Amino acid sequence: MNLQPPRLVMDGLVTGRQIGHSVGMDRRPSSSLRHPVSSVAPTTLVGAAMMLCVPFGAQAQAEAQPLITAPIVSDAASPVDSMMPLDDQLDSMPDIGLDWPDLGADDPAIETVSDAPLADLSSTPPFAEGAALPPLPVLTPEADEGARQAERLAAIDPTRPLRYAVQLKGIDAIADTLFRTRFDTLSELKKGEDDDANVAQVTRRARTDVELLDRLMRTRGYYNARVVYLLDAAAGGGQQRLDVTMDVTPRSLYRLTDVTVAGLSSQDPREARLRALFTVKAGDPADTDAILASTDALRGGLAEGGYPFAKVEEPVLHVDHDADNASLDLIVAAGGYRRYGTISVTGDPPFDAVHVTEIARFRPGDPYRHSEIVDLQRALVATGLVGSADVTPERAASADGVDLSVHLTKAPPRTIAGELGYGTGEGARAEISWSHRNLFPPEGALTLRGVVGTREQSASATFRRNNFKRRDRVLNGQLAFSNLKRDAYQATQVSLSASLERQTNIIFQKAWVWSLGTELILSDERDLYGASLIPRRRTYFIAAAPVSLTYDESDDLLDPTRGFRLGGRLSPELSLQDSTFGYVRAQVDASAYVPMSQRLTVAGRVRLGTIVGASSDRIAPTRRYYAGGGGSVRGYSYQAIGPRDLNNDPVGGRSLGEISLEARFRFGNANQFGIVPFIDAGTISSDPWPSITEMRVGAGLGVRYYSSFGPIRIDVGTPVNPQPGDSRIGVYVSLGQAF
Repeated sequence: MNLQPPRLVMDGLVTGRQIGHSVGMDRRPSSSLRHPVSSVAPTTLVGAAMMLCVPFGAQAQAEAQPLITAPIVSDAASPVDSMMPLDDQLDSMPDIGLDWPDLGADDPAIETVSDAPLADLSSTPPFAEGAALPPLPVLTPEADEGARQAERLAAIDPTRPLRYAVQLKGIDAIADTLFRTRFDTLSELKKGEDDDANVAQVTRRARTDVELLDRLMRTRGYYNARVVYLLDAAAGGGQQRLDVTMDVTPRSLYRLTDVTVAGLSSQDPREARLRALFTVKAGDPADTDAILASTDALRGGLAEGGYPFAKVEEPVLHVDHDADNASLDLIVAAGGYRRYGTISVTGDPPFDAVHVTEIARFRPGDPYRHSEIVDLQRALVATGLVGSADVTPERAASADGVDLSVHLTKAPPRTIAGELGYGTGEGARAEISWSHRNLFPPEGALTLRGVVGTREQSASATFRRNNFKRRDRVLNGQLAFSNLKRDAYQATQVSLSASLERQTNIIFQKAWVWSLGTELILSDERDLYGASLIPRRRTYFIAAAPVSLTYDESDDLLDPTRGFRLGGRLSPELSLQDSTFGYVRAQVDASAYVPMSQRLTVAGRVRLGTIVGASSDRIAPTRRYYAGGGGSVRGYSYQAIGPRDLNNDPVGGRSLGEISLEARFRFGNANQFGIVPFIDAGTISSDPWPSITEMRVGAGLGVRYYSSFGPIRIDVGTPVNPQPGDSRIGVYVSLGQAF
């Protein structure tokens, strides 16, 4: 389905939509458009001459012109010179690229059309209906101040570039953050505020911004607002500059006298509920932001409420300038309530319609919902086998049905990947893998992986079928061989495992995740035994049935800033080594994320583990608990915490306890960098319960770079109470937060 929003036009304001209008009156009497020059007393004419001021509004000229213009010349003029007749002044002024106005000409009629930008909900109207409007701003200062300002303007060379500052006046009761953001983004004056410009350039920008402010005022329901710009010369920091004031007088707030929504039946309960989504009513301000928001809410409600073929036309606002009000018409074609029918697949699909039906979260007969169509498109692309997915509703044979046509194109199914790395306690390693994600359709992937390193050599073949019989369900099978050399043990293993799980991922983060599995392991393991450090070699045959369950209420998989996670893992195991014995491995993990501000998040983690049913010495070294490293206690080497043998090598234990606390502070223009002080602690014990007395503490500082696919972290830690032989510094690099 092509899910493109409707094409919206804003007539030069922003890319958005236009509300149609029929105009009740094109213009008002000319006396309401501007202050006549004859009304300015001689004592105030000097003060008025220091400014350029231009009115604009529903009845202003199409191209704004200055009412009174100051005599701007390259050399300084005295206040007396500025009192010569205005026509003589204009004739003697240098050409600065501006057309001087005919002060006796009538204003042309202007058709008032509201250009409605996309926006959030409108702000609260500043004036109660029937309340007195504020007086018009006084545009002429006192005579003495006017003389000084006229002198400053006269001293400015109109061809000389200089800096200027912009301020808005008269909109404090109307303008919210959205209003000011629109002005700052679209204003020609704002765009050039940091660059030098001459008087003619500033004037042209101010004229454009007068029109912009008029449009912005109309979006709030002020269709006869008066907008002027004022120029004043000022001195700042030893340099000349201009102060540009955009002065707005709101005047009348137009309200809706009638709101008509045609096409939805009040007798149909579904359509009546949908009609209630259009919340604009008679008596509300003629606010195009609110009108468009309600229109979008109705359009979305129809798509979510079972009406795939619904059409909502753009609202039409009829403005009556005689009465200072408006009426609103909206036409809806519901298209009939529909339920899902069949799914067909076209194009070059990597799998058939049956598998698409398994991926979908809906079933035939369920009510149509647009969000489920969007979800299906995303899920199809998330398989990695689909290059593009287009889901189109089509009319079914039944009167209340809707069929779905799914057009798919293939994505490359094969991937080759490589990796080089080094880890303290893990050594240097090189990894290469090859995978075919659809070798066994549908979505049956085979991955071959090999690792060569100083402390690890391994090879594995993994089968994985995504969306197995149901969305987000994964069937796994693996055959692996490995040769591991750790400080705690050396082991050569062959393992066969299988599992069925409900997965989570970055695109579709799940609240509940579970796994059911089984493992068969043949392991030849060597460690040191006794006071004489005699090498010991034992062979284990282990059968395990691990299960896990996790609840995730965090807001992000790789970079959570709020919420919590709670998970548990239980693995009953049988071990054949000389004789058969059993034990149970259990582990609980919990983490929480508390936002302290927009930039600061405090995160904490607790991990507890135990093995019951057998002693530490009988349990295979590879099945014991260990602590230390980048995902455990930072500052310590991998698996370094806990009891050690006479060679000072870790031996692991039957219980585990870890706790971590860190403060994640972000900075930068887009919060793309971060600093993370942290403290970790952990303990390993040969008893079934962890011992606090053996707790090891590490602390340090990390840096983060927040990329588009998740945070890249570098942590540097040091042990606070190290054991003999522990390194003083540990460095850890990975993708994603530590927990």
